[in-house]
Amino acid sequence: MSKELGYVLVTPYTLRKSRTGGVLGRLLSTTGLDLVAARMFGPSPELVKRHAELIRGNEEIWPEIRELLSEYIEREFVPTKEGQVHRVLLLLFEGDNAVRKLRDAVGGFEDSIESADTIRGTFGDFIKAHDGSVTYFEPAVLVGPNTQSVKEVLGIWAEHSAAAGGILDNAISLADQEHVQKTLVIIKPDNFTFPSSRPGNIMDLFSRSGLRLIGAKLLRMSLAEALEFYGPVQAVLREKLGGMAVERACKVLQEEFDFAMPDVVEQALAKSLGPAFGDHQFYSIINFMTGQWAPDITGDETIAEGKVRCMTLVYAGENAVEKIRNILGPTDPSKAAPGSVRKEFGTNIMVNAAHASDSAENALREIGIVKVQEDTVKRWYECYYN
Repeated sequence: MSKELGYVLVTPYTLRKSRTGGVLGRLLSTTGLDLVAARMFGPSPELVKRHAELIRGNEEIWPEIRELLSEYIEREFVPTKEGQVHRVLLLLFEGDNAVRKLRDAVGGFEDSIESADTIRGTFGDFIKAHDGSVTYFEPAVLVGPNTQSVKEVLGIWAEHSAAAGGILDNAISLADQEHVQKTLVIIKPDNFTFPSSRPGNIMDLFSRSGLRLIGAKLLRMSLAEALEFYGPVQAVLREKLGGMAVERACKVLQEEFDFAMPDVVEQALAKSLGPAFGDHQFYSIINFMTGQWAPDITGDETIAEGKVRCMTLVYAGENAVEKIRNILGPTDPSKAAPGSVRKEFGTNIMVNAAHASDSAENALREIGIVKVQEDTVKRWYECYYN
């Protein structure tokens, strides 16, 4: 059975209500598909017009729904008169029968009337008056009904991806601009070992911050990116862990040889074993984030995509760094407060579910390293349809 590429568009209303995590968790856990790309869009008038026209001409969609849906896109996706864009999150999934599985998980437009076993049943609305006229319509997400429709819709969004997608600085408007910050979150690879609701559940916890999600990207971190990203940690690990390694080594040597290690031995170990142990811990972090052991990788392999996936998210708002880190919790999950991301999903100091920037300055540095702005949608589209 050949793999397919499918898409889900998370609507501006769903994003504003911070239901994105619930939607993503449901999609991953019910379909078993692999999430391969994510990109935030601020659709331009041209993109909105072309998508709406495509819906109007799609005879696979019931006429009533066709007009409702095209009008909804024209009304809710287009920028405001002041030029502020509305956020739309594009998620790409890959796997066997991806289009059908996504369609079934999302459900029909009328599922919200009596059902909650689909995404639209839980998060959407389709309200009719007694005479049968539709009084309120919110689809929650948009999905392609068949492979041909997926190809056509993705073709339009891929064409506009570079210009209309990325980090949307013009998607939020806050009165107190002085305290507005951006911060980076990385949902780590331990949450993507198999399709599960964990990435969505983590996003759901971060939604308590009240911040706006303005950027997203699925990332296979290269070795070069990881070394640059975590580079400042290496010296800290050498210093912090070196003394502990020497102390443990001297204790073992004393038990083995039955005499206390003289200062000259401790000093020699401090110069050799200490840094080596710190480096080993550093390379273990790099291996966790990339699936590669740094000392074994050379040349062009260092800039190739890593072997494991993670998800990068950019949040914006007042005091964003502090708000996100409070929800994240301390590095050691055993010391984290109940309800924090690391308490709920972390395992140990390294496998601790997520990373968050520790300052606004570091956030800008880290966002640049992992290239959240980079367009991966067009690459996936061309992989399947070019």
